[in-house]
Amino acid sequence: MIRTVLGDLRPDALGITDSHDHLFFRSAALPGQELDDEAAAVAEVRAFADAGGQSIVQWTPYGLNRRAELLAGISTSTGVSIVTATGLHRREHYLDGFVDKVQDQLAEIFVRELTAGIGDTQVRAGLIKVAGGFHVLDAHAELVMRAAAEAHHATNAPIAIHHELGSAADAVLDLLVDELDVHPGAVILGHLNRFPDHRVHVELARRGAWLAFDGPSRANNATDPRLMDCLAALIDAGYADRLLLGGDTTTARARASTGEGPGMPYLLTHLRPRITRYFGADVADAVFRTNPARAFTTDWRA
Repeated sequence: MIRTVLGDLRPDALGITDSHDHLFFRSAALPGQELDDEAAAVAEVRAFADAGGQSIVQWTPYGLNRRAELLAGISTSTGVSIVTATGLHRREHYLDGFVDKVQDQLAEIFVRELTAGIGDTQVRAGLIKVAGGFHVLDAHAELVMRAAAEAHHATNAPIAIHHELGSAADAVLDLLVDELDVHPGAVILGHLNRFPDHRVHVELARRGAWLAFDGPSRANNATDPRLMDCLAALIDAGYADRLLLGGDTTTARARASTGEGPGMPYLLTHLRPRITRYFGADVADAVFRTNPARAFTTDWRA
């Protein structure tokens, strides 16, 4: 099953999916760029639904303003399924002292939010979001990933990784898969468009992980022109069945409905037609429908 904010969903009911995005997000590293407007979030989800979208996976982790108390209502009112995350981001995204207070309780927090609910709500997380460092795993990243692996083994929840500028994905697999015995099919490597080395991407796919390309993201638009080349290299190598695509909308300005865009709908109004045109309808269906249904399930061996 896939755990949404309204409860468990059969994978084949997930439908056309934005595999990495944010409805709500607040970071100490991005002052003044908060996603905290309920009406704007609803408008963005409805615009995504109008473009044919059926599910959104929100990667906002613990402590960064997920607004879990609003997510079930948004899902109900828009008809769009929402999967939300537990986990912990890089240290700099939190106010001073926050990480120190919780770092010895991370596995417990993750398991509780995956099984009992987030805060005072009954909304349960459906994945664990963690983050690597720039080309290496620093002490914070390793601490969080060890807690994520513990929570994964207790719940079967998939683990999604923010890679700083797309780097250190190999180090993440070395730790999570080779050392901590997390099945590679439960690992989603994010932001790989930010490190557009085709050979590295093929090596990561060969190891059995999911490869998530998120964009267009206003903060990382330099990688947008390389997206199709990255996808082509993996498709040509036989890994169309490992690809995911998301919008990664992290600022109010980047929303389509209330900002300057391109926002969530762009995935379906612009990128999906291009993928269909270049690589065929079957590949587009895999990227937006069948791959997410496999990547975000707890039955990750399927």
